[in-house]
Amino acid sequence: MEKTEFISKNPSDTWNIGENIGRVAKRGELYLLEGELGAGKTQFIKGMAKGIGVDDWQYVVSPSFTLINIYEGKEMTLCHVDLYRIDEDKQIELEVEEFLDTGIIAVEWPKKMIWQEDAIKVIIQVIDEHTRKIEVIRP
Repeated sequence: MEKTEFISKNPSDTWNIGENIGRVAKRGELYLLEGELGAGKTQFIKGMAKGIGVDDWQYVVSPSFTLINIYEGKEMTLCHVDLYRIDEDKQIELEVEEFLDTGIIAVEWPKKMIWQEDAIKVIIQVIDEHTRKIEVIRP
């Protein structure tokens, strides 16, 4: 297991951290983002979108009502999943794994479903109003 830690002082830092992760992302990777409401999960995913070459990365928004948004990058796609509005006692099947063939998947609120064991975890911890600790844990 490989763990890397970052400190973000503002949304731009979070975008930059996400962008760097996106630049080294490989097709077939699954990213599970954990953190409280407002921690910066969507900001991190915006950065990932920029890192894989999504032209309108700044318009990446959380798909909390649609559950899934797909963004086309230069070399691969980003499947952005948000399970915030799903009740934990309801079993749903999204069948998003097919997107791993063409790109990466980033999931907000991943504990509401069962995911593959080799997923990359991104844990965003709120330190104070502006500061976040971001841990990227690769199996």
